[in-house]
Amino acid sequence: MPKKMLKRLMPDPGTIKNSRYLKVLGSRLHDNNLWYLNRHSAAGAFAVGLFCAWMPLPFQMLLAALLAMTFRVNLPLSAALVWLTNPFTIPPMFYFAYRLGSFLLDRPHHYKHFEMSLSGISSAMSTAAPPFLLGCLVMAVVCSATGFMVIHGLWRWTVARRWKQRRRHS
Repeated sequence: MPKKMLKRLMPDPGTIKNSRYLKVLGSRLHDNNLWYLNRHSAAGAFAVGLFCAWMPLPFQMLLAALLAMTFRVNLPLSAALVWLTNPFTIPPMFYFAYRLGSFLLDRPHHYKHFEMSLSGISSAMSTAAPPFLLGCLVMAVVCSATGFMVIHGLWRWTVARRWKQRRRHS
């Protein structure tokens, strides 16, 4: 069931392979593993997509696509999962990452005074960046590993359930 739904949502590989903007990547886009959907490619795509979603970088989709090509997992699924971070979800996700990083580094997680100037922003970034980046990295690894295991397990469970139903009907 999940495979059919995911295949319906994914773009046609031919359209993407023939895109004039993606010709730069050459034959790397012609690897069938990037477009084939099985247990390993889907689980790997979730791992890559969820990892990139927690990275506080611009062009997360590009990073997800490059990692999908490197690890030869489903490219459209990897790139689509990056959209978990959007203008509505970024503030709570990144705030949680900052709080987690502050907890792990045993630092206070609040500011007593914030000044809206170049020196104020620079000061805030020098104190907030380490816990924020650590929290993002920890959440990226945890979500990536969890996503991989959950999708891998769900896929196996679905296949086992189908086999059991087939045996009952025969």
